[in-house]
Amino acid sequence: MNMIELKQVSRRYGDVQALAPLDFSVKQGEFVTLLGPSGSGKTTLLNLIAGMVKPSSGQIFVRGVDITNAPPSARGLGMVFQNYALMPHMTVFDNIAFPLRVRKLPKDEIRRRVTEVLDMVRLPDLAARKPKELSGGQQQRVSLARCIVYNPALILLDEPLGALDKKLREQMQFEIRRLHARLGITMLNVTHDQDEALSMSDRIVLMNEGRVEQIATPDELYRAPRTAFAASFIGTANLIAGTVQESGGEHIVVSTALGMLRATRGVNGVSRGAAVNLLVRPESVRMLPATSGEEAQQEPRHAGTLEDSITLGSVVRHHVRLPGDMQIVVQQQGGRHGAAHARGAPVMLDWAPEDCQVIAQD
Repeated sequence: MNMIELKQVSRRYGDVQALAPLDFSVKQGEFVTLLGPSGSGKTTLLNLIAGMVKPSSGQIFVRGVDITNAPPSARGLGMVFQNYALMPHMTVFDNIAFPLRVRKLPKDEIRRRVTEVLDMVRLPDLAARKPKELSGGQQQRVSLARCIVYNPALILLDEPLGALDKKLREQMQFEIRRLHARLGITMLNVTHDQDEALSMSDRIVLMNEGRVEQIATPDELYRAPRTAFAASFIGTANLIAGTVQESGGEHIVVSTALGMLRATRGVNGVSRGAAVNLLVRPESVRMLPATSGEEAQQEPRHAGTLEDSITLGSVVRHHVRLPGDMQIVVQQQGGRHGAAHARGAPVMLDWAPEDCQVIAQD
């Protein structure tokens, strides 16, 4: 069953098309992330589902029921905000109990549910504290607990981890995924953080300028993006512009500033003369010293100059300048086994056709 289904839903603000008409669904029990830059329409879409704003066209269904014109309170949804939205004068227990008291549940049932959900979010000993006595991560767990405690059919997460530092954010990503797996509640998350989307989601809805760019699993979106925008927004992308010379055989051959390059994967129906981009991910590029006697792969090597190397913990990211003022990013494993190269050193790059993908130019 689809938990959420949108049919040709759009939103306009005067002459501005904040969200182009779209069809979109979320299956029961899925964790789906709306991902995109500021102004892409992801928050507008979340607010339409929450009932904060009305669509300019289309219908919204939850569990098959048309809720397009239903008020937020009648939609049976839970919402978790970036700023936690906890009531500062109440204890943790009372904050979590609040939605149950509004629903007039018996006191014993309220205590049982609050105690149970405090165990779920791993805060059983903090029930008597006030929000100001908690860390950011603990406050966000309380916010989640307050949402979970009344068993909503769907939880909407509006950039819930945006106010946390990197380490806390990563811990909370794990906690939310753990709760999702345990409870099986459908969750729809909004973020502009690609790492968060990749690590937490069953599917990602990538948005750009009020339109859906691509809907796919995290792995599909990273390994098989359909557009240059999708390739660049998810991870780091080396995009090499070119023109298709051959497309009917085992490889697609593309004429580029680096010469003729081959790819084994590409957009469907690409024809000779089409303007395309070749996508090569940094981890697929091999970098060797210019004096290396190691045998080349099947593809030609490209001479360049190492401009900079940046250590990112377990990996090192190299920026290499090729002729024609083209920059290629190379990613290698760091540590004592990683290759050391001096800035300004001549290097050679190559990659396999299997690691090269043809995508359409935006």
